[in-house]
Amino acid sequence: MLRSVATTLSLIAAMNTALACTAVDIVAADKSVIAGRTMEWAFDMQWTLVSQPKGTELTLTAPKDTGLPAKTVTTRYSVVGVSAGIIPGGTLLDGQNSEGLSMSGNFLPGFTQYQAVTAQDKDYQSILTFGSWALGNFATVDALRDALKTMKVWADDSLPTGPTPATIHFLFVDRSGAGMVVEYVNGEVQIHDNVAKVLTNAPTYDWHLNNVRNYLNLSTVGVPERQVGTVNVTELGQGGGLLGMPGDYTPPSRFVRAAMLRHGITEPKTAAEATQAVAHILNNVDIPIGIAQSRMPDGKMVSDYTQWVVLKDVTNNRLMIADYDNRLNYLTIDLAPIFAETKPSAKLVSKLPYPKPVSGAATLQP
Repeated sequence: MLRSVATTLSLIAAMNTALACTAVDIVAADKSVIAGRTMEWAFDMQWTLVSQPKGTELTLTAPKDTGLPAKTVTTRYSVVGVSAGIIPGGTLLDGQNSEGLSMSGNFLPGFTQYQAVTAQDKDYQSILTFGSWALGNFATVDALRDALKTMKVWADDSLPTGPTPATIHFLFVDRSGAGMVVEYVNGEVQIHDNVAKVLTNAPTYDWHLNNVRNYLNLSTVGVPERQVGTVNVTELGQGGGLLGMPGDYTPPSRFVRAAMLRHGITEPKTAAEATQAVAHILNNVDIPIGIAQSRMPDGKMVSDYTQWVVLKDVTNNRLMIADYDNRLNYLTIDLAPIFAETKPSAKLVSKLPYPKPVSGAATLQP
């Protein structure tokens, strides 16, 4: 029995090392808002693109020991997002709604402790319904922020969360460009204005902001030359101002890298330019198979890798998505017809109709 428990804990610890999500959002000069994220994982989670129409019924539960009844709520807005198919019920880890509210759920192992629900509480739900509830019922960051003041969110071992505990923090951004990070730490909800416009994984958001202060020397402008004695030493090439920017795939390093790129790029003018900007930033945290590895308790090596990427135009209700095998061929989806549907739908991310390569000869013909 003790060996079984130890093996289980070791397995969870190993899996928790294989979490490497990065989220970035940008407001273009024309006020278009683009939110993008990568999802890194080492296991097949059966990622599924799902739609949840306006009027979807959600069952919000409390822990069994509270004796509180399950509550049914009906959503106000249509939602399209990505869920882990191995988790029953279609739990959303990313998505956007018809009103322009976007959510990115990134893992926060080692720091997340959800709230305790008591028999006196009136508003409660498990972490498994949180994404659908938030996107299905709120149009703005401010409205959701107010609702979180009374909503208790819980999790325990009774929840079917898949191969790792659902220790998650969330980035929300709406059509105004307002953004916030929601974390559950020491049993309390912690809400931060997303001043960095970036989120990765552990540690907590405030820690990442403090860590960025270690990189104030980074600059988009390099030193072109320097006189050393009688010799004029010139730079070898552009980009010297970023010397010292961390290049590994740990969450702190990805946060610094994404934040520097996000705030250093030339401001995009339109939604199309902002989409390209977010995509280029996320390219800098893309993980190929075999680069970020962990050793399992049985000695087997597993590799974290970028399983999918989404670019969400929350202003114009558009979504671009690509999985690992189609990283260079984003599928662009007009969400308006999906938001208008009254029935839910779902399709594995790996089975979406990605664009196919065209004939080389045809592209060169007049």
